[in-house]
Amino acid sequence: MNTKDIFKTILTLRQNEMPFEIICRDELLPLDRKKIITIPGVRRCGKSSMMEITINRLIESGIDKRRILWIGFDDERLRNIDSDKLDDILKAYMEMFPEIALKDVYMFFDEIQLVKDWEYFVLRVFKNYCKNIYICGSNATMLSTELTSALRGYPLEYEILPLSFNEYCRFKAIKTNTFLESEQAVLRNAFKDFNSKGGFPEVTLANTESERLKILNAYFNTMLLKDLAEHYNITNTNVARYFVKRIMNNVTKPTSINSIYNDIKSQGLKIAKDELYLWANYVCAIFMFIKVPKFEYSMVKEENSLFKYYCIDNGLRGAVMMPQSDDYGKNLENTIFLHLYRTKGIDGKVCYFKDKTECDFLVRSGEKVDKLIQVSWDISNPQTFEREVRGLTDAADATECKNLFIITDDDERTIESNGKTINIIPAWKYLLM
Repeated sequence: MNTKDIFKTILTLRQNEMPFEIICRDELLPLDRKKIITIPGVRRCGKSSMMEITINRLIESGIDKRRILWIGFDDERLRNIDSDKLDDILKAYMEMFPEIALKDVYMFFDEIQLVKDWEYFVLRVFKNYCKNIYICGSNATMLSTELTSALRGYPLEYEILPLSFNEYCRFKAIKTNTFLESEQAVLRNAFKDFNSKGGFPEVTLANTESERLKILNAYFNTMLLKDLAEHYNITNTNVARYFVKRIMNNVTKPTSINSIYNDIKSQGLKIAKDELYLWANYVCAIFMFIKVPKFEYSMVKEENSLFKYYCIDNGLRGAVMMPQSDDYGKNLENTIFLHLYRTKGIDGKVCYFKDKTECDFLVRSGEKVDKLIQVSWDISNPQTFEREVRGLTDAADATECKNLFIITDDDERTIESNGKTINIIPAWKYLLM
């Protein structure tokens, strides 16, 4: 079978599947934006599914599915395909649908980065034929920063995360807009599961605990060996594995790469300190972690601060590290961070505040501080309560922010402290606001 016929087969099979049976997500990709839309994100978070959701929306809006072109380049028949064969996609489509102009087509390319020099084809198609192009692929092949560079700054990027709590409830068929006590009890229990098991779509739908852990460990090993080691040519994978686990263990705390280096060195393992600093950037580039700086008005001081590293998914971290005594609190803070990161907006930024006291999260829009948040699983202990309130009010004094929250497992009330109103709210409710 020649390449053109293979493309015809793939295209026909995908069109026959449309519309797809898939659960919708909260964040949606744009329609008719007349841009190359790229969809970065951690492995297995649902990037291809986001394209399927987009296709369903197009069909619902009245677009004939014949106007939708989907090619997945992970098909074994396209292995080792040369870029000069990519033109056969257009030839195949025009032979199948001669009455449809390419300008009216929506093109979806999954794993096109597997083809060397693919970007020249995509740019030519975008400039000359079709303005609605969607691209997603594996981090092992090309990261989002490399994708943007390859496409000369043309794409609009829509980063995808694992499921939010609202999406998790949708996948589990749990009502979120309810005032009934019995149904709110279900929501509380669902949140506890979500907080420990995370939100990878496939994992959320797993039937057993052993299946869930098996999937998560497979994700981690693939991220480590392909997305990290293979992509960045890291040969010392045992040290890389230990390095990643150390960062996972230190979630919620400022992380000193120098301290990790001294620890590795004390074990007789050899690694250059500068290489570890590169690895710290790499694990964020593959979306395993997101780093958070200390709040500073000076950009230079902010960049020189110790970063906190939050894990992309609590279930992934739990499967790798195994349950620990302080995981409820660490998981809760990690969950709240992912929510803040997801909802911060285009010009938003999440930092932590540290002076004489600490505040877990400070959310900025440009130069303005929008909200301050402390996260604590349980504030029934008077000393814990005082520490959280003091950190919040000190940060409020320093930033003049009046939107103050303490997020807990199940405490709910409003208090006044030093002339400031503080909203204490359960995490499950805050995540659904």
